[in-house]
Amino acid sequence: MSRVVIVEDQPAVANALRVLFELHDIESAVASDAHAAMRMVERGDAGVVLQDMNFTPGVTSGEEGIALFRQLRALDPDLPILLMTAWTSLQTAVQLVKEGASDYLAKPWEDEKLVATVRALLRARQQRDAEERERSERARSRESLARQHDLRGIVYESAAMHRVASLAIRIAPSDVPVLITGPNGAGKEKIAEIVHANSRRRQKPLVNVNAGAIPDELLESELFGAEPGAFTGSTRLRMGRFEAAHGGTIFLDEIGNLSPAGQMKLLRVLQTGEFERLGSSETRRVDVRVLCATNADLHAAIARGAFRQDLYFRIAVVEIAVPPLRERREDVLPLALEFLDRSKTLSDAARDALFAYEWPGNVRELQNRIQRACAVSAGDVITPEDLGLAATAAARAEEIPLERQQIETALLNANGSVSRAAEALGLSRQALYRRMEKLGIVLERKPR
Repeated sequence: MSRVVIVEDQPAVANALRVLFELHDIESAVASDAHAAMRMVERGDAGVVLQDMNFTPGVTSGEEGIALFRQLRALDPDLPILLMTAWTSLQTAVQLVKEGASDYLAKPWEDEKLVATVRALLRARQQRDAEERERSERARSRESLARQHDLRGIVYESAAMHRVASLAIRIAPSDVPVLITGPNGAGKEKIAEIVHANSRRRQKPLVNVNAGAIPDELLESELFGAEPGAFTGSTRLRMGRFEAAHGGTIFLDEIGNLSPAGQMKLLRVLQTGEFERLGSSETRRVDVRVLCATNADLHAAIARGAFRQDLYFRIAVVEIAVPPLRERREDVLPLALEFLDRSKTLSDAARDALFAYEWPGNVRELQNRIQRACAVSAGDVITPEDLGLAATAAARAEEIPLERQQIETALLNANGSVSRAAEALGLSRQALYRRMEKLGIVLERKPR
């Protein structure tokens, strides 16, 4: 909604404001009393409310305006409300800004400043509404995906991981080879599980192989099996991983660490589906879907001759890139709560530390730290010390004075306008208010 609701009981003032906004192509509507204003907000007709603080002639306390402001906030906590008054005390106005008012202006107003402030509030409201619609749509899409498919219990809220999960679901029914890339601990194996669980092979095995950890001398027997007596100490038939995965899926993790000899042996079975057990001349065939994963840059490895280009084209018909946890911080808290013992809670400081940390070990590290915290915490509330993130919390504490200075400077440059300061800082108005409240910043103005 891009309409300004003007709450003003004086017809001449209300008309002047309406004409001003009309001249600047801003849609507006007038509510002459509190009841009319409440009805408009309830109907969703307001993008911004421009509210006079005094309704009763001769009464300058602003009590009616305070009551209306709080009623409007209760109806829609995110609704931008711009206060306008000739009488209400500065202390009252500051208090209402702390309670969530967007800003306040004195009468008589400056046309240019009023229009600029309202435009900024409308843009912020439209952006917030768009973000909220996107979040709601993503939540509905995620719930629909979870109802219709097996997501193997994956936990996420970020758009980035929703795209990853959606792509995994889309390509699952086909038999094309898939390369899953991303840093260690980011969840590549979970994506492989999702692909297999939603494929036509889901009733057959998913065989996991850490391909990069198998020594060259054991690679052939591990992947393709060995006959009794094929090598020293071999006394019985050994079934290889490809044979064990027949009809199902084989997941070759750390494929980027495979030696040149191992790459050559793997290429043949991927090209033909054929192999021989070590110590046997009998050619066998397997029907296997191949999923691979790596944390390496295979394009760079190809360029320096460390990885075969023909093998890359075989394994990477579809590539799914799993982003590191630091690039999808919306997922940190949901994952932490998933790993948390149900008898424990996270302190606000612990939540801040979790969000501020860079997570070089990704989801695996997060799970480890949460499990550690649950084990060592003395009480029911997890602290940064329990998480081993006291240094992160301390570093965040050191950043606070700098952040406070930046915000106060922006407010000073904006002549106290929260909307313009938020725009200069690249924040939404509500985000700036939250930071001001957390940092204890009180908006002060000199009375006119």
